[in-house]
Amino acid sequence: MDPVRNPYNPGAGSRPYALVGRERELGAFDVAVQRLTLGRPAKSMLLTGLRGVGKTVLLNEFGLLAERQDWVHQPIEARENIDFPRVMATTVRKAALRLSVGHRTGERLRRTLGALRSFHVTWDIPDAGTIGVEPFAGLGDSGVLEADLGELLVELGELGKERGVGTLFTIDEMQYLSTDQLAALVQGFHTVAQRDVPVLLAGAGLPSLLGLIGEARSYAERLFDFPRIDRLDHPAAIAALTEPAAEEGVRWEPAALDLVVATSRGYPYFLQEFGKQSWDLADHVDVIGLADVEIAVPLAVAELDAGFFRVRIDRTSDNERAYINAMAALGDGPHRSGEIAESLGLSARQASPVRDRLIRRGLCYSPRWGEIDFTVPMFNEFVRRTM
Repeated sequence: MDPVRNPYNPGAGSRPYALVGRERELGAFDVAVQRLTLGRPAKSMLLTGLRGVGKTVLLNEFGLLAERQDWVHQPIEARENIDFPRVMATTVRKAALRLSVGHRTGERLRRTLGALRSFHVTWDIPDAGTIGVEPFAGLGDSGVLEADLGELLVELGELGKERGVGTLFTIDEMQYLSTDQLAALVQGFHTVAQRDVPVLLAGAGLPSLLGLIGEARSYAERLFDFPRIDRLDHPAAIAALTEPAAEEGVRWEPAALDLVVATSRGYPYFLQEFGKQSWDLADHVDVIGLADVEIAVPLAVAELDAGFFRVRIDRTSDNERAYINAMAALGDGPHRSGEIAESLGLSARQASPVRDRLIRRGLCYSPRWGEIDFTVPMFNEFVRRTM
């Protein structure tokens, strides 16, 4: 089958041609944008889920939905050791200037940039385009990050309200933010919610984000919706495969579909990889059959091993790999941390530093107290195949 026409798109954050099974999240977000545009309250949204389920794709879709409403979209990707005040100051400035395109400079913009200038001075951030703007005393200059960030976001929201539009911040990989940074973010958007200004946060992170947010601020659950993004159910997984093919005049044999869905377990990234390989190997020009998929499966698994899985362990230490091997040997998780330590001949206290490092790196998470699991679907199978 012609590889040029291949409609399957395995890639980090790459939008599939058929975005299925996420209608509820997209609909809820669209309603939130519309409500805030009308001056009515709406909750921000934090997506959680394993890797490869499409959280980044959804964040990108949220950005497109907001832009269709003439909102400004400012994407951020969190990482370890992020300079959070600087990143937020930079994105707020960009948003303020974009909100003002086509408008005359007025008092509201000067006030917003003045607050931003105060924030730069207070947090010792190199100037990012506010030269010539005087600091606005009393805004963004308390030296308490959660208070200063809240004031900055409110000023941005008031600017957007004057223009009749809003600002969306999307933050991916939020589990890398520290407790203090998460606390500042939660408190900042708490202040925004109290003022009913059109500023919205859509974030995404691994399942551990729920616990981290709760530790940062106990009332966070009242400020945000927390959709859990999981594998696709069977009908949605079938649609993810058949709809793109149908657009190209190609059909799938039912047995071929069943094998791909069963092997991928409905995880969106894996569906795209198996679909891509099956398409490229298909003998006929208008049908993908069971024999095609049977040949494609080992090739797709090899591609996942070399890319999606391998990148997760390239920088792990010998001790971390030993822990990973011990987890994988126990089969599908979650597993008790004590059981893993015992299999390594260690006490739980001796093994906990390695366990904590794997969690900080985003390779593992703790679904419940005393338990641990991989953040990557089917990772234990990869470990047993290759390590």
